[in-house]
Amino acid sequence: MGEILSINISRKKGTVKKPVKKALIQEGIGVKDDAHAEPGPRQVSLMMWESIQKQIELIQDNKKKKPKVELSPGSYAENLTTRGIDLSSLKVGDSLLVGKKITLRVSAIGKDCHEKCAIFYKIGDCLMPREGIFCEVISGGEVRVGDRIEKS
Repeated sequence: MGEILSINISRKKGTVKKPVKKALIQEGIGVKDDAHAEPGPRQVSLMMWESIQKQIELIQDNKKKKPKVELSPGSYAENLTTRGIDLSSLKVGDSLLVGKKITLRVSAIGKDCHEKCAIFYKIGDCLMPREGIFCEVISGGEVRVGDRIEKS
């Protein structure tokens, strides 16, 4: 079992998302007020904080990169930044329970990036194509920072 470390939204696609304390996750749509909220297979995106931390360590160890790059929840345009749950062990079709009633179904692992995102231009890499998890919203509700997330 893990927790929601950060909830992140943006008004424009391809940009870093900004953290909010709570959000409404809408069934069949995604996170209300987010640029990616629409019907389809990638309604909500998730990234593990542990993956972001590894990227931070790589940047700090690599003298060729800028040493003062700031990475934080939402940097990879993920809606939910998690901690303590191994998203990399999930498979397409697996379900997640967020809080007490939000049910997400894994619809894609990683994605094809046809255009480079803001984070790629900033650090020369993006984790989302390799480690991002995308879900469809089966049942919605309000999500808050600190809510539980677990495979159901």
